[in-house]
Formats: sequence, structure tokens, C-alpha cells
Amino acid sequence: MDQTELLAALRDADAVLFGEFELSHGGTSDYYVDKYQFETDPTALARVAAAFADRLDGEHLAGVALGAVPLVAATAVETDTPYAIVRKAAKEYGTSNRIEGPLPDDEPVVVLEDVATTGQSALDAVEALRDAGATVDRVLVVVDRQEGAEQLLADHDVELQSLLTASDLLADHEERADAADGS
Repeated sequence: MDQTELLAALRDADAVLFGEFELSHGGTSDYYVDKYQFETDPTALARVAAAFADRLDGEHLAGVALGAVPLVAATAVETDTPYAIVRKAAKEYGTSNRIEGPLPDDEPVVVLEDVATTGQSALDAVEALRDAGATVDRVLVVVDRQEGAEQLLADHDVELQSLLTASDLLADHEERADAADGS
């Protein structure tokens, strides 16, 4: 899956918005990647799952609840690979698990995430998986906003790999704006 197809899928799903937006970590941005738009669009979700599958090498999968659950589920189907879901905190009822689904002791685990800004939610998932005995050294994300996630994860011996970056999204937007202006 090449970047052009992935950018088109996000665009077609109306997942990249421009304006003024408040982000979950409290900052603001002039663009927003609406993960729910691309995660609920079957074509975009299938393209993301295929792109993730291209970057996997037999690792067990884990997704960060709630945003990455559709991504990890679609990728698991694409690759016929089991997966786990990592909650932000252990649930306070039922089994009281923080990690749902199988977690192997003898296989590496790769964490799938939707959008990385600071990288804190991905790091929290990595730490929860490691505390449970998993070997995790890689996070795959659909979009890296390039606002510190790569460095935060590297500081914890985790490599961040992205399908797209903020630079890719902004360059695509500028190219489309220039084409619309006839430049």
C-alpha cells in the first residue's frame, strides 16, 4: 500500500480537517485527524489494515482502547493474527483486566495506534504490556503528528513507525489547494 492510496482513503473518508482544533493533550492545531472517520469507513479501514499488514512480520498484535480497536481487529483479520486490547486502566467490574485477549510470553508484540501526538497513550500501553510480561519494542501508528511521540517512545526503547506523518498530510493539502487554484 503506497502513501498516495492511504492519503486518498483518509481524504475520501473526510478524516483530515482544517481549521482550529483543541487536541486531547490540551494543545491546539490548525488541522485535525478524525480517527473515527477513517475507522468507520470500510474502504479506509481496509487500506489501513493492509498497510499495517505490510509492515508486520508475524508479531502478536495489541491495540490501544478505544481508538485502535477497529484498527487492530481489521489488521488481525487481514493477517490471521490474534490480538489483545489494552485499556487505559483495569476495568472495575467483571474480570478487572487491563489487557483483554491473548498475550503470548514467547512472541514479540507490536502495538497499533491511530494518531500519535505526544505518544503518551502508546507508551502507557507498551508499559502495561511489558508489565504483563510481553516483549514490545515497536508501535505502528496511522498518523504521526510529529509532536514528540517518536522521541518519547525512543526514550523507552520503542520504535515508532507511521504510515503517514503530519508533513505528508500537510503537503497533500497544499498540493490539492494549489491544484484547485490552478497553480
